[in-house]
Amino acid sequence: MSNNSKDTIYIGKKPLMTYVTSAIVQLATNPNVTIKARGLTTAIAIDVAQVVLKKTHPAFEIDNVSIGSESLVSSDGRNRDVSTIDISIKRTTA
Repeated sequence: MSNNSKDTIYIGKKPLMTYVTSAIVQLATNPNVTIKARGLTTAIAIDVAQVVLKKTHPAFEIDNVSIGSESLVSSDGRNRDVSTIDISIKRTTA
């Protein structure tokens, strides 16, 4: 799967249902979508994926989940490791 900006949703500080709606709209035209988050928003990304699956069952399923960390420089100049998560949702084949 290519991670174009068209098939990727970056989780931020908006309400949960904003991301759920965006994912469902993108899944209407794309066979898959990737939900990406880092730091404290990783829990929201998991919630978005679960709500999308519950609302679209059995049309879509989780394809892949990747977790990792990124090293970022904070505003005070120190390096910080921040957790990341990528959740891929795809159309079911059945």
